[in-house]
Amino acid sequence: MSKGAMIAVGIVVVLGVWAVAIYNRLVQSRNRIANAFAQIDVQLKRRHDLVPNLVEVARRYLAHEAATLEAVIQARGRAQSAAAAAHAAPASAAAMGALAAAENALGSSLGRLMLVAENYPELKADVTMQSLSEELTSTENRLGFARQAYNDQVLEFNDQATRFPALIVARLLSFPVAPMLQSTRSEEERAAPKVQF
Repeated sequence: MSKGAMIAVGIVVVLGVWAVAIYNRLVQSRNRIANAFAQIDVQLKRRHDLVPNLVEVARRYLAHEAATLEAVIQARGRAQSAAAAAHAAPASAAAMGALAAAENALGSSLGRLMLVAENYPELKADVTMQSLSEELTSTENRLGFARQAYNDQVLEFNDQATRFPALIVARLLSFPVAPMLQSTRSEEERAAPKVQF
């Protein structure tokens, strides 16, 4: 084998090792995204499981608010479907967008239910309702932390997959940029409260 051929083989081997190392890093990062989404999925399931209990307690006091209760149940169903689709494809921008929209709708309908509940002192005083409300608040907090961890993993993956020269391997081996998961809270919920004296 000539010296030129040996150099060519050496370059090919170095490039192969380099590509494998980048591929392995990208796979590891993609798996971390899936793991981070699994933590979100756990909290979403917990949230979705709390909703029927909350509605059932409220139904005893809010007989004439059937439309509000039905809206919560329908929003829960859409959110569960979107969560299942996102679980199947945690790197899909469409699935993450649909999940955020469905969870936002669920959050809005739960917010309306809580506003209606404020007008019923007996419902507010119900021990089960108070307990479920506290669990829901706790779940929302956990969901926020899980979303942050997921977005941190997505950022790390996207940074790796879009930097040169790893970008070449990512494009050749179909590692698309992963979507961030937006907050499931609406713009008005995120806005700072107005304080008037």
